[in-house]
Amino acid sequence: MYLGWLLLLTVALAWPAPRLLPRWIALRGVPGPALWLWQGVSLGAVVAGLELAPLAVLYVVRVGRGLPAPRDHIALAAVAALVSALLIGRLLARAHVVGRRLRKVRREHRELVDLLDEPVHAEGLPAQVRVLSHPTATAYCVPGPSRRVVLTSGTIEALPPAELRAVLAHELAHLRHRHDLVLEFFTVWHTAVPQRLRSDRGLETVRLLIELLADRSAERAVGRVPVARALVALARSEHPNGTLGHEDFARIRLEQLTVQRHHPVLASCAGLLGMAAVAAPLALAALVILHI
Repeated sequence: MYLGWLLLLTVALAWPAPRLLPRWIALRGVPGPALWLWQGVSLGAVVAGLELAPLAVLYVVRVGRGLPAPRDHIALAAVAALVSALLIGRLLARAHVVGRRLRKVRREHRELVDLLDEPVHAEGLPAQVRVLSHPTATAYCVPGPSRRVVLTSGTIEALPPAELRAVLAHELAHLRHRHDLVLEFFTVWHTAVPQRLRSDRGLETVRLLIELLADRSAERAVGRVPVARALVALARSEHPNGTLGHEDFARIRLEQLTVQRHHPVLASCAGLLGMAAVAAPLALAALVILHI
């Protein structure tokens, strides 16, 4: 019975959950706990998937309370190990491909912005800021060991000081809290799932939550009004692949700047659900072993 529940949980965390969670729009009001919930669901799916094959074999071959001798069931043990190894291998392969691609793109773009930097425009700005001479108002950050915040001269000319500080606070929050690693984790998990099963809305929702978190940091630094005005000014800006910046979520982000913020019950529920998503497959695995 418990093995069946584990199978059901594995399927639920890997398929319906990433499709249903984006519909829970109230989570936009608690982006931190919401990201915790998404991470819990993803990790829970991985844990459950890794457990399923070995426990299924154990369920088939175990008799009574004694553990069977591995040499008596080499073929089944090999199949279970292969299934788990394939899952781990796919995750590691995707992590390698995604990580290498992102680091290459970021390194090349960092070198380019350092080459095109206009130091005269960057006076009085943090050391990691690079200014590109372009009339379009654009801002984004390039994560990594040598991180950069990239502004255009059009941004500096278009925004008053308070709004410029809001933009900088937003981008620096991305770098300080390593939002790039959070997004990379979800990108690896997203691309590791077979295309027919993956949910693009799930990855899009994670991107939105990351932007909302950076908005919260900027709001704490300069207030809501400068953040909102900066967001409107940069709403249609674009940024290169591999960087973090203003995504196409302007309307939603503006809405979140105007709503009531204190949702302790919702935040607690999201946090507890995230922990439960990881703990449930571990608990079910223990129950399967104890009740075989």
